[in-house]
Amino acid sequence: MTDAAIERESMEYDVVIVGGGPAGLSAAIRLKQLAAEAGQDVSVALLEKGAEVGAHILSGAVVDPKALNELIPDWKDQGAPLDNPVTEDVFTVLGEAGSISLPTFMFPPLMDNHGCYIVSLSNVCRWLGEQAEALGVEIYPGFPAADLVEEDGVIKGVVTGDFGVARDGSAKDGHQPGMELRAKYTLIGEGVRGSLAKKIIDRYSLDEGREPQKFGIGLKELWRVKPENHKPGRVQHSMGWPLDNSTGGGSFLYHWGDNLVSIGYVVHLNYKNPYISPFEEFQRLKTHPDISAVLEGGERISYGARAITEGGYQSVPELAFPGGALIGCSAGFVNVPRIKGSHNAMKTGMLAAESTFAAMAEGRSHDTMSEYQTAYEGSWVAQDLKKVRNAKPLWSKFGTLLGIPLGGFDMWCTTLFGGFSFFGTLGHGKTDAESLQPAERFKLIDYPKPDGKLTFDRLSSVFISNTNHEEDQPVHLKLTDDALQNSSEHDVFAGPSTRYCPAGVYEWIEDEAGGAPRFQINSQNCVHCKTCDIKDPNQNITWTTPEGGGGPMYANM
Repeated sequence: MTDAAIERESMEYDVVIVGGGPAGLSAAIRLKQLAAEAGQDVSVALLEKGAEVGAHILSGAVVDPKALNELIPDWKDQGAPLDNPVTEDVFTVLGEAGSISLPTFMFPPLMDNHGCYIVSLSNVCRWLGEQAEALGVEIYPGFPAADLVEEDGVIKGVVTGDFGVARDGSAKDGHQPGMELRAKYTLIGEGVRGSLAKKIIDRYSLDEGREPQKFGIGLKELWRVKPENHKPGRVQHSMGWPLDNSTGGGSFLYHWGDNLVSIGYVVHLNYKNPYISPFEEFQRLKTHPDISAVLEGGERISYGARAITEGGYQSVPELAFPGGALIGCSAGFVNVPRIKGSHNAMKTGMLAAESTFAAMAEGRSHDTMSEYQTAYEGSWVAQDLKKVRNAKPLWSKFGTLLGIPLGGFDMWCTTLFGGFSFFGTLGHGKTDAESLQPAERFKLIDYPKPDGKLTFDRLSSVFISNTNHEEDQPVHLKLTDDALQNSSEHDVFAGPSTRYCPAGVYEWIEDEAGGAPRFQINSQNCVHCKTCDIKDPNQNITWTTPEGGGGPMYANM
């Protein structure tokens, strides 16, 4: 998979980890802990495509500290940024003008957020990065893993992205080809829809016999609200308006910090109507009386967007491959009803680290660590996901009004009867790309214009995400077939890329002379959410890594 014509420098490590998220950092820390306990030295390199650890990390987030308690038991004494415990759980169903609160006793115990913490996951990852470096992990921020080192069907490391390549592919002054980082084992923790994980899953058929992975898009804003509107520790989730019954999704409001409120909206990407715009639905949500009452008079500080894995238990691929393993959201361990995945990501990173260390202690390298798969299947991560395995397919099949109660009933059953479900294990059916239907079956949605106070446009939102890319670099969003994009994405589906993208990356420029419209990619706006790679109806757009350090720079997100 590497380009043999390019001479690259090479470095050797025991373990190379791709991705500075909760999974990758937990794996790195656990490897170093095990080495210290055994009186050995294990060399670990961690690559992070963002300009710094945490720069590309976006989540709600209410974190279950279960995995952190195992990884770093004294995390409170070590200054971990988990200092906003949940004090109140609120669940509401929104109508256009009002809402209904659902009593918490209706929900199975696994939905209880008490004992969890409202956090900035980007800040938690920055702290984990400090812990990893203190243990001797070599962290390389601004170095995306752009390709795989594969020899004789075995992954033996990764290739970092080139620096100093012009948009036309020529070398600029200061050009530096990427390096090969070789390892006995390579752990892939790129997050949702990672470009290398996608290759590996396909290369080794790791998803064979599994249900297709499902996704949502999560959009988030950070607000500083008026003190009288701030309720520290309050966690509020809602479903319903502005989405219709057949479109899954919901919102969250988390009160934390210095009058901070994290507000977000998740839209399931299996929606059918190509005229739906998740970004615009998020802006509409904020006009609801329940939401606007919290935000009015406040200041929007930051914005971001990220795809979320939603397939759950039946969509998790085989985790080990020759030479390495998938960890965290590269495989997909999000518990959809709980809207949580960080603790599961951390635990899978730890399990992979333990399997890797044990294999190296036996003198093994570059093999398929089947013990990691076994460890996952016996872990509380798998148990956690198995209990909620039918929540997503029931919601998708029966819509919000019926699917949610059925999912709740099923979760009570799996909780009370040791994982047993009257439904068995339901499938997901189509991929999210295949779910989109032709535009002729729907009416154009007339979204209101932003007011600049409560609701905003995409470009002003991207601005406060601190997104930046070197303009003179190759476009990292690859279009396979230009003609297909015109004949299908535009002519059949009415150009949904202009609506599903939360950052204004895609535009259809109509020809005033009546010729074919032109598809324009404004890649410098990309916030690395990967939605286009997921939702394009023809799978004609492929997300690849841009030059290192590009993309958003999230703080307190």
